[in-house]
Amino acid sequence: MENKKNVGSVDEEPGGSIEESGSDNAVLVITSCQNWHTAYKNSLRSVEDLSRYLSLSEEDKTNLRQVAKTYHMRITPHYFSLIKDYADTKDPIRMQCVPSPEEIRQEEHERIDPLSEEKTSPVPCLVHRYPDRVLLLVTGKCFMYCRHCTRKRLWHTKLAEPTLKDIDLALTYVQDNPQIREVIISGGDPLTLPTERLDYILSSVVRRTNVEVVRIGTRSPVVMPERIDDNLCKVLEKYHNLWVNVQFNHPREVNPDSIAACGKLQRCGIPISNQSVLLRGVNDDPQVMIELCRKLQAIRVRPYYMYQCDPVVGAWHFRTSVWRGIEILEKMRGHTGGLCIPTYVVDGIDGKGKIPISPNYLVSMSPDGVTLRNYKNETFFYYSPKG
Repeated sequence: MENKKNVGSVDEEPGGSIEESGSDNAVLVITSCQNWHTAYKNSLRSVEDLSRYLSLSEEDKTNLRQVAKTYHMRITPHYFSLIKDYADTKDPIRMQCVPSPEEIRQEEHERIDPLSEEKTSPVPCLVHRYPDRVLLLVTGKCFMYCRHCTRKRLWHTKLAEPTLKDIDLALTYVQDNPQIREVIISGGDPLTLPTERLDYILSSVVRRTNVEVVRIGTRSPVVMPERIDDNLCKVLEKYHNLWVNVQFNHPREVNPDSIAACGKLQRCGIPISNQSVLLRGVNDDPQVMIELCRKLQAIRVRPYYMYQCDPVVGAWHFRTSVWRGIEILEKMRGHTGGLCIPTYVVDGIDGKGKIPISPNYLVSMSPDGVTLRNYKNETFFYYSPKG
């Protein structure tokens, strides 16, 4: 069934919701989403919610319920509205948000914690992998549970949320390790927290005298742009060493709502960088990636990283070969501006850290110079200076 989107406003309680059209087939109606709490409440959270819009057989429903027992499901009204055709199971937006039976199949070399975050966690809710920066996990909740998530281990319903005591303990560790100069606040999605709690966490972080930079990792502008409201912006603009990392994976995600959300953050003086994940069937195509990165550059969101999808249990069907990532990067370089080209990285298993990978443009070396290859596959000798 074609996905027909009626976008407008109503004189009811502000917020976003998904409604039925009153016909035999459900039609997506997005109301004015000025209140993010209401939009969050109206997210699709069950197979029954999905079945109002997707043509699911009883077998499909049974399979998806099995997936949902293991991995949460939540899709925001805004993100669901980006699906072009409900019937297309290969739609790149649908693939990222709608559960798939492939998630409960485990392949060789997959791990529940491929980056060994738990082993590199010296205190609760803190990961210390690099000498000068730490990852502070302030929540396990997300606005939308992306099906390729590397932290699917956190989705289990009985996992306790970090308390303020846990966070204070983690920040004491930061204070006691003066080489740490950067704190990356992540989760889950930190912006699911009440604004007041987020303010408390940020103020607690910046009080540590060794902390020079704070980053927030969030997918809110992409999946819940309503969250970037005036109250949040008033809090964030107080912190002058704050950066935000987002995750746009497909050009369709760059739309008027997400552009407006990014613009609000930028007007607070916050630089925004994008960390895409290379996903099979979603963006593993040079033209798709070029279009995405050009759109991001146009709205002053820096294409920062293109991640190889981690070998996490439940995401095998999204993973491409590393060779495919190199090929995509090679077809981008020289064919679009350097500011449009992200760094392609593999996050090493067992906490080995990020390894940048690039096409090889160095053909050979000699005492006199180097033989290089350009983006047109032309080779030439480049002389080294004498003396």
